[in-house]
Amino acid sequence: MKKIDLTVLVSLGALWGGSFLFMRMGADAFGALPLAGLRAIGAALCFLPLLASRRRLAEWRAHWWPIAVVGVANSALPFLLFTFATRSLPAGLASIIDGMTPMFAALIGWLWLGQRLDAWRGAGRAAGFAGILWLGEGSLALAPGAGLALLACVAATVLYGYSVHYTRLRLDGVTPLVVTVGSHLVAALALLPTTLLAWPTQAPPLQAWLAAAGLAVLCTALAYVLFFWVLARVGAQRIMVIPYLIPAFGVAWGGLLLDEPVTMRMLGGCAVILLGTALTTGLVGPRRRSPRLAAGEA
Repeated sequence: MKKIDLTVLVSLGALWGGSFLFMRMGADAFGALPLAGLRAIGAALCFLPLLASRRRLAEWRAHWWPIAVVGVANSALPFLLFTFATRSLPAGLASIIDGMTPMFAALIGWLWLGQRLDAWRGAGRAAGFAGILWLGEGSLALAPGAGLALLACVAATVLYGYSVHYTRLRLDGVTPLVVTVGSHLVAALALLPTTLLAWPTQAPPLQAWLAAAGLAVLCTALAYVLFFWVLARVGAQRIMVIPYLIPAFGVAWGGLLLDEPVTMRMLGGCAVILLGTALTTGLVGPRRRSPRLAAGEA
């Protein structure tokens, strides 16, 4: 892997891990609904010029319904759920749960599509849920509503996992850029009414506005542009390193910039969850011998 590709992969981990920092910084001032709406609306405005071509607009019109489903399931609802959660949970803890996205994608593929889940991946699923329960027990003492916030994080991660398979089933062959831009436009439209209705009566401070801008421009618009650029260069297998970087950066940003405590329970839970995710997705486990090698040995 070239240095530029590795740099972009690490930068994506830092950006998406930083989204939990920005949500934590702005959620109290704006509230969950307005901040989630600002993220979607700001990202949609940044993306809008990328859809300004006849071919892309025609592709959007031909597939508008599944793109709308992705917009709700992969953007609008997760944005709202994670923003709600960060009002009670540390940014680092929320990012650890987000790191379970590949595990939930594998689990949904097994339950919904009948994809194979062998003993090692079953063990990974069990380890991942054990990590959630371990973190959940500790989160109940963090703040009022922390348990509900943890469930919101898990729900958002399940939605991400569902969206992976739905996109493959319904939007295979559609330009990824069209799906991304169109889905964020839908998310912006879906969250616009609640953003206006729930707008805070007291003007948010400058720090909260900067956090909202960081969420929309850096952690969403820029991050997706970098994601598709590096995906075309390194392929889907290597891109899977990003979910493992997000929790590390989420915990680091929270500890360095928000003085969030980094407890042994958090580190242990993070390690168990990442191990479970690695096992479930096949990143860690016994390698299968190829048929050619087996025949040669026979």
